[in-house]
Amino acid sequence: MELIRAQRGTKDILPGKIGGGKAEEKSECWQAAEEVLRDEAGVNGFSEIRTPVFEDTRLFQRSVGETTDVVQKEMYIFEDKGGRSVTLKPEGTAGVVRSYLEHGLYNSPAPQKFYYLTPCYRYEKAQAGRQREFHQFGVEIFGSSMPLADAGLIAFAHGLFDRLCVHNLKLKINSIGCPDCRAAYSKALKAYFEQSKDRLCETCLSRLDRNPMRILDCKSPECSAVAEGAPHILDYLCDDCKAHFEGVKAALDSIHISYEIDPTIVRGLDYYTRTVFEFVSSDLGAQSTVCGGGRYDGLVQEMGGKPTPALGFGLGLERLLMVMEAQKVEFPEPQPCELYIASIGEAAQKEAFRMAQELRECSIIAFCDEVGRSLNAQMKYANKLGAQFTLVLGDDELEKGLGVVKNMKTGEKTKVNLNNDLEGQFAAISVQAEDEEDISF
Repeated sequence: MELIRAQRGTKDILPGKIGGGKAEEKSECWQAAEEVLRDEAGVNGFSEIRTPVFEDTRLFQRSVGETTDVVQKEMYIFEDKGGRSVTLKPEGTAGVVRSYLEHGLYNSPAPQKFYYLTPCYRYEKAQAGRQREFHQFGVEIFGSSMPLADAGLIAFAHGLFDRLCVHNLKLKINSIGCPDCRAAYSKALKAYFEQSKDRLCETCLSRLDRNPMRILDCKSPECSAVAEGAPHILDYLCDDCKAHFEGVKAALDSIHISYEIDPTIVRGLDYYTRTVFEFVSSDLGAQSTVCGGGRYDGLVQEMGGKPTPALGFGLGLERLLMVMEAQKVEFPEPQPCELYIASIGEAAQKEAFRMAQELRECSIIAFCDEVGRSLNAQMKYANKLGAQFTLVLGDDELEKGLGVVKNMKTGEKTKVNLNNDLEGQFAAISVQAEDEEDISF
């Protein structure tokens, strides 16, 4: 019978102690990073929101933009059994905005701050750090138009990387203005690209009339070469957008976060306005963006709500873990087995099972034989588990009610009363072993 394998562009994430592999392939590394992300989000006032993995296709067509690569080429769209067009979410913001409006979250005091950890889906060529199924940590803020909110969001991302021990990232910022000043910019871009129409790809030719800014985001080498000489949006900002961008820069300067102004950053989604930013790493080669985001002041209204300033960012977990591994960040080791209870005979096996369960209820990581191994095989298995202590049960130990706990590192043995507070006795043995280890150093 043919073996069914994971779909192309998807990956299994396995326990490191079983599957080995790179950081982005180990579930323990994911858990360690996610714990930091959740903790820092809470410290910064963000609450978790979880939205469905699929939505009405119109949600993404309206929010992400019909001229983007995401909508034109990459979305997983299918018709359900009711004849409705649904799409696996290609990014996290649209679903959060939909939820914000559907549940009247705008009635709560501003700013409203949310975070999420979610899988996303894009049908594109699998690449380093970006499979067809990929995972994002994202945050969204609703209700603040102040430049301080932009700087605070960037500072939050900056702090995340510090907490994760990720260094040598470059922060790039830009302003892509508001609809008013972008109208003049789009006109200038169209005039510029009209001069090189014969060098543009078919997709960019279709964008020329509808949204020439999207040409700046094209990954085609030829289109990128043409775009290098294009006008810069910063030269077309209105007074309000200029003042806002200056406010963002001043706020970043005040907290000593260095940045580089990059007028080529436009981000890949149409809903962005004013501030856009990216954290990039030289450890990822061409796929250098680890985190990107910005302001999207018109999206809530576009989705049917009242005008609401908003901003956020998305951080790719696969790319984050790749950078962490490239920079040799040390991940916490998985918790080892604290006590392995080996058994000889049926009665001892049942007692070992009962004792292990009792210890686990006291948060002690205890295991026993569950596959019928011989005593010798059980001890080998305990070594593979990295068991810190072992206890062997047989008829003699059960009859006397006494056992011996062995420290697998030092060989030291300690008698325990099997009928009286085993959890307390084992805790005392563990503490003593830790104290002796500290003294030895």
